[in-house]
Amino acid sequence: MELFRNEQILDFSQGANRDGIAHAIAALLDQGPEDVPLKIGGERVVTGRWIESRDPGDARRLLGRVARAGAPEALRAIAAADGAFRTWSRTPPADRSAVLHRAAAIIRRRRLELDALLMLEAGKVALEADGDLAEAIDFLEFYAREMLRYAGEQPLVKLAGEANALTYIPLGVGAVIPPWNFPLAILAGMTAAAVVTGNTVVLKPSSETPLIGWRLAEVLEEAGLPAGVVNFVPGSGSEIGDLIVQHPRIRFISFTGSKEVGLRINELAARTSEGQIWIKRVVAEMGGKDSIIVDADADITAAADGIVASAFGYQGQKCSACSRAIILDPVYDEVVRRVVAGAGALRVGPVEDPATRVGPVIGEGALRSISKYIEIGKGEGRLVAGGARAQGPGLDNGFFLEPTVFADVHPKARISQEEIFGPVLALIRARDFDQALAIANNTEFGLTAAVYSRSRAHLEKARVEFHAGNLYFNRKCTGALVGVHPFGGFNMSGTDSKAGGRDYLLLFLQAKLVSEKVLGPREVQ
Repeated sequence: MELFRNEQILDFSQGANRDGIAHAIAALLDQGPEDVPLKIGGERVVTGRWIESRDPGDARRLLGRVARAGAPEALRAIAAADGAFRTWSRTPPADRSAVLHRAAAIIRRRRLELDALLMLEAGKVALEADGDLAEAIDFLEFYAREMLRYAGEQPLVKLAGEANALTYIPLGVGAVIPPWNFPLAILAGMTAAAVVTGNTVVLKPSSETPLIGWRLAEVLEEAGLPAGVVNFVPGSGSEIGDLIVQHPRIRFISFTGSKEVGLRINELAARTSEGQIWIKRVVAEMGGKDSIIVDADADITAAADGIVASAFGYQGQKCSACSRAIILDPVYDEVVRRVVAGAGALRVGPVEDPATRVGPVIGEGALRSISKYIEIGKGEGRLVAGGARAQGPGLDNGFFLEPTVFADVHPKARISQEEIFGPVLALIRARDFDQALAIANNTEFGLTAAVYSRSRAHLEKARVEFHAGNLYFNRKCTGALVGVHPFGGFNMSGTDSKAGGRDYLLLFLQAKLVSEKVLGPREVQ
């Protein structure tokens, strides 16, 4: 098998790719809204209740409706997954890995179609959409290879007179609850990790991006995944989320989302339900309040560019987004000037326009929440860029915000401490590098971070003292690559898992040791 290599992102400056994505968007719109069923045990199920999917760039545009699962459908899905586990768990690892390789190939073949849906349903510009898709392929290819490594012979200390073997076996039925912000990549990664290790899944995709979730379910089915291994049941958390998490046949919960929801899942999973015979495992990837430090000797052009890219890529709707830049006093004013200029140069507009760099936020609820933080920020810092709903042609019916920058923010201000999840950046002044590190470590999160500095001493100090799961030197704090930058943070950023890393699949496996005494000739039957 070839060595793993990261999937390359399409170059949309090339006319063929630009024309291709335009045609794919047109085709998607021409087909009109689609109705999508649940998928339980291989059966298509329509409930008569629907989750609407609308374009956040134009809320008048209905992309489709997805059947809404209630408690009866959730219970059917758990039963279907439980039944499928008996055979899927004993399917050879090489066969399970082959399904992931085939799924990756199908996604490549349907690339522009899926990119178009990512753009319209999730509000991503073409580059962000294809980056999401490329990461989904990476997860599938990487985990397929990793499963074969775990399926191989595991090293043990030899003992005379015994034959010992350690094998990794699957856990059981898992609930997979992915987010809307990477609706193909994280969805594919969480699902693939659970499935390739021999588990079966009840998949509850985000209600913001259910059509993309359905596309992955289709891809897996086409790739040969047996019925019941992945059961697609969109629905509200209040109606089916708690039920799934607390069910005694659920062995693990894999969740990516907010701190508040993650903590509730962890709490519910810790309660033993009647008939439950295991301690449930929770894999939670939660929020961030990510900082970039700019040292006094840094390349300030590179630093300002990295801050702008990290803060406003995908409208700041990444858990890895830079929401705080901590800048040393000697270069503070110049970095602020450059960041403001960079933010102001970003074109806000519909994602179908190739010139757009900042699209819509995901929905009306997000718009309200982010706008509330902008108003809070006006009392906590000096507004130096943005600060309002974006105006202009094609923006009236979407959820567009200006890239917003506040300067002179106190390290303990709300906009410096609370996750905003939008295009809002706080700039903080530090007198020296030690104070900058102290400020960077003063939140409850610890996901991503970056340091721009030419000082080897300062970089090495940050290597030890900057408490973040993904720490980058002299580059932006977003854009982790599967296999290259295993991703996951500390503290309230999650359960210390590293998606896309060599130990991630262990979260979905348990080790079994079989020890056999070597019998002598007279003892052998």
